[in-house]
Amino acid sequence: MEKWIAALRAQGFKVTPQRRVVIEALQTGGKFTTAQQVLEAVRQKFPEMSLDTVYRNLSLLVEIGLVHEVRTKGREGNVFEIAVAGHHHHTVCLQCGKAECLDFCPIHEQDLARAEGGGFKITAHSLEFYGYCAACRQTG
Repeated sequence: MEKWIAALRAQGFKVTPQRRVVIEALQTGGKFTTAQQVLEAVRQKFPEMSLDTVYRNLSLLVEIGLVHEVRTKGREGNVFEIAVAGHHHHTVCLQCGKAECLDFCPIHEQDLARAEGGGFKITAHSLEFYGYCAACRQTG
């Protein structure tokens, strides 16, 4: 929690009680947490908190690099995960929305160098592969 608070303050953001409870919900919510799951957790302390407030806080945490947003295209919407050291990518099931982390980066350094060829400086990248998980392929 202290790392998150320091990062927020270092970039000039206030550490509000609502923001703290959103961070707590992410830290206890499991690997991939939906905004709705965060809302359910924060409403235990702040019953009047809106989903819009949750999304604003999640967006801020994504913007400053503490959280990754994984676009799942699932019924429950995107999921959020705590950012880990280094970057990683995901596979996402189009049927059930299940997301899994890849333990390697499929982007090669020479591809990044080619992308920077026109003078663009890449500072980060993210990639999701969409398809169908083993369970959904068996039932489909």
